[in-house]
Amino acid sequence: MIRTPLRPLARILDARRKGENPDAIERENMHRRHEEMRGQARVQAEGRLLILGAAFLMVFVLVGGRMALIAGSEPSEPRASAAGASIRAQRADILDRRGRILATNMETYSLYAQPPQMIDPGHAADRLAAIFPDLEREALIEKFTGKRKFLWIKRKISPEQRQAVHDIGDPGLLFGPREMRLYPNGALASHVLGGARFGREGVHAAEVVGVAGVEKKLDSMMRDPARGGEPVRLSLDLTVQAAVERVLAGGMTLMNAKGASAVVMDVQTGELVSIASLPDFDPNDRPGVSGGADSPLFNRAVQGVYELGSTFKIFAVAQAMDLGLITPESMIDTKGPLKWGKFLIRDFHDYGAEMTTSEVIVKSSNIGAARIAQQIGVERQQAFLRDLGLLDPVPLEIIEAGGSQPLLPHRWSELSAMTISYGHGLSVSPLHLATAYSIIANGGRQVRPTLLPHQGGPGGKRVMSRETSAAARRMLRRVVTDGTASFGEVSGYAVGGKTGTADKPDPQGGYYEDKTITTFASMFPADKPQYVLVVMLDEPVETTGPEPRRTAGWTAVPVAAEIIRRIAPLLGVRPEIEPAPLADITLTSSN
Repeated sequence: MIRTPLRPLARILDARRKGENPDAIERENMHRRHEEMRGQARVQAEGRLLILGAAFLMVFVLVGGRMALIAGSEPSEPRASAAGASIRAQRADILDRRGRILATNMETYSLYAQPPQMIDPGHAADRLAAIFPDLEREALIEKFTGKRKFLWIKRKISPEQRQAVHDIGDPGLLFGPREMRLYPNGALASHVLGGARFGREGVHAAEVVGVAGVEKKLDSMMRDPARGGEPVRLSLDLTVQAAVERVLAGGMTLMNAKGASAVVMDVQTGELVSIASLPDFDPNDRPGVSGGADSPLFNRAVQGVYELGSTFKIFAVAQAMDLGLITPESMIDTKGPLKWGKFLIRDFHDYGAEMTTSEVIVKSSNIGAARIAQQIGVERQQAFLRDLGLLDPVPLEIIEAGGSQPLLPHRWSELSAMTISYGHGLSVSPLHLATAYSIIANGGRQVRPTLLPHQGGPGGKRVMSRETSAAARRMLRRVVTDGTASFGEVSGYAVGGKTGTADKPDPQGGYYEDKTITTFASMFPADKPQYVLVVMLDEPVETTGPEPRRTAGWTAVPVAAEIIRRIAPLLGVRPEIEPAPLADITLTSSN
């Protein structure tokens, strides 16, 4: 910028010539220069204010837009800025129907190392190998002296182990807080609970996620911050579950079975008071890999689908009675063997040329059930079994229920209908069977099995009439008093039920000659049932007699009877005690 001099020589000379004061020229030029500078400063200030105002306006628009987006979005839990704060570690407890803890959380620590900060890696490796026997000293030294700057040593340690590591005194050994899942009852109800493990892990936190059972099925519910840590309550009764598992384990041992399962269901609500599968496992130390159907992780009550034998006969009889095709007193042709094409259907014993419908159930006649199925027909049989819930997976709140798809015939022919009537050719789980028997027991309405407390509401679709249901229950009661389940009688409790003995399929084709699946599907009290109990044993052999016995009447029935004897009082079912006969007493008077 070229500025005008404050005392230009030409003007000074001209002023002197005219006799004016030259200093006035300097003052005038200085005043003009100051005015110009103030004008420039004012323009610059106005420009800066305009820019600042525009910036404030943009920030206001951005903040307002962000607030509008947040207001229109779903609420979420705020996250702290600390390391690991984005990992949600809190998980709701699981309780039984009476509020007793089945699964909870325990504060613990993880152990990790930062090798660059370690003072004596060799000494630390020696001490750690002594504290944790599963760790190898040489492997630890190799990791501590390598290039790694961080490594996990133990995901979970006990307070005693933490103190022992702390006593080592090496600054490179550090602890991270953890919240681990604890199952205080050990293996009890293990197949229902499933188990949990660590998901995302940070140094300062780790999330706990379900891997099986209700822990996985209800995982999002248990980790939902909106629930505020409210416990998840199940329909299981811890005391009943313990009694069922104890008796079932004893029965499995006595009957030399390789596996067993039991289901106790409320016939009105579908609530599962107990569901057990053996062998089982401890979810606190869950095995890593499943070994198939013989693995402790395999849930025989839900995942296992089997041909459950003669327990199906009551379905054929109930449907035929409901259709008006037969009555309990109708005579059924049982002359055998029954020939269909090249196939022959035989009974376990020769029951004669004919018997009543009730006797078909009481004596368990395959031929009688097949004759009844012929009257029903294929399509009507399929529809009825579907209404009973026997053709679809069980809708239960454990992840394994998705694998409970029944095995159906590839082609549902008349022969299929005949064999299915006595439990061969259709494979279902014990839980399927308990659900179907609950429909018979509750008066003929559909029921949905559940592990959550029943919320009330109307009953399900009617599958059979009350009269048919009552007639079927009377037949099942006679199976215990006069038929194949005589060992199922429990003093004080009228038990009704049906036995089922099915040959076990051979993976190579056909069936084993000396391996069976035995089942007893029962209800109690039989006159007005409150609960259904299904007991299944895999490959049982009763060996107290001169010859091994593999039928349900000798294996599954006694186990079920002992379970009912133990759990009926726990369930509040009052026994019916018959009055004892009066003693022969003669009243006399002393005169």
